[in-house]
Amino acid sequence: MSRNKSIILLSVGHACVDVYQGAVAALVPFFVAERAYGYAAASGVVLAASLLSSVAQPVFGFLTDRWAMPWLLPLSTLLGGVGIALSGVSGSYALTLTFVAVSGLGVAAYHPESARMARLAARGSHSAMSWFSLGGNVGFALAPLLVFAVVSTGGLRLSPLLVVPALVGSALCLPVLRAREGPDGARGDEAPPAGRDDRSSFVRLSLAVVCRSVVFVGLSTFVSLLAEQRMGGDRAAGTVALLVLYLGGAVGSVLGGRLADRWGRVTVSRWSYPATAVAVAGIVTVPGPGLYFFVALASAGLYVPFSLQVTLGQDYLPSRVGTASGITLGLTVSVGGLTSPLIGTLADATSVRTALIPLILMPVLSWLLFRTLSEPPAPQDTRHPGKGDLTGTSGDPAAGSGRCTPRGR
Repeated sequence: MSRNKSIILLSVGHACVDVYQGAVAALVPFFVAERAYGYAAASGVVLAASLLSSVAQPVFGFLTDRWAMPWLLPLSTLLGGVGIALSGVSGSYALTLTFVAVSGLGVAAYHPESARMARLAARGSHSAMSWFSLGGNVGFALAPLLVFAVVSTGGLRLSPLLVVPALVGSALCLPVLRAREGPDGARGDEAPPAGRDDRSSFVRLSLAVVCRSVVFVGLSTFVSLLAEQRMGGDRAAGTVALLVLYLGGAVGSVLGGRLADRWGRVTVSRWSYPATAVAVAGIVTVPGPGLYFFVALASAGLYVPFSLQVTLGQDYLPSRVGTASGITLGLTVSVGGLTSPLIGTLADATSVRTALIPLILMPVLSWLLFRTLSEPPAPQDTRHPGKGDLTGTSGDPAAGSGRCTPRGR
């Protein structure tokens, strides 16, 4: 299978999974309206999706460093969809939290292995990795439209229809998994990539991503409610705000890959964060429809460095690519959800606008952390030639079949 085809399939599959990350925030206004949840209770739903995911991400990353587990892709996609589908029909708050947490577990299981596969297919191209990241942004962007189309017509009782993207995503995984095997079922094995781990830089990078995550989770949870208030209670205004937030991320992901190919990942990431701080300040201060412009700018600023941070983490920890992916693509993002109840509690005590003001500081902290980082040398993967080449060249075989296979360390 060619590199482009592999990246496209992985990108679309990524979209089908990240629909369910975006769906959690998109469901919040409906939980508030139909079940009379307060801001703190509604943000607790976001926390439920993040908490289990934040614990599971590094575990799955560690496992995928030791064994090829491509079967996780279709299974985790289904798990993410089923959890969200059932969250709307559960009668109690506890069951809602449980099903959303199950969806978060599925999302956690998906990302480390999919990021490792995308890295193999991309063969060092930042632009190719940005297209893989774009799939997740598209999934986020489609989530509010999908949730609004389904739930606004028949209420939360129609949420089982939200499982459809999971079914599609699971089916799309199969051609990629088949391409990982040779015609006789054999597969190429991987040797660990050359290079020394730079754990200090990786920790600082992870802290920067955590600060970014706090901003994104805070906005994705409450920007729809803020937009509704600014537009006189119009529910559609909140959906549009989420759509702009996620579409801006799609633009930022592609732009980030192209800029990094020219100026480097650290430089591009470093300067995206001051622009983000200005944009968040605009969200909380500018009245009326001007809100949408600053939502788009903040989203692009947050996503320009997103895929770049994933590959930076992989290059800072070249011997633990799965773990690095699980942390930068999942754990640090999930940790942002842990602050959501704090924002919700502050919103209950004051207002949504006041609760979002502290988010202005977070991109500044990310910028300060990036000032301490330097561009790592890209490690050269050394692999044994063999069958099962994901990209169609014998020098870049993709390890793994549908089995849990040792890495060959």
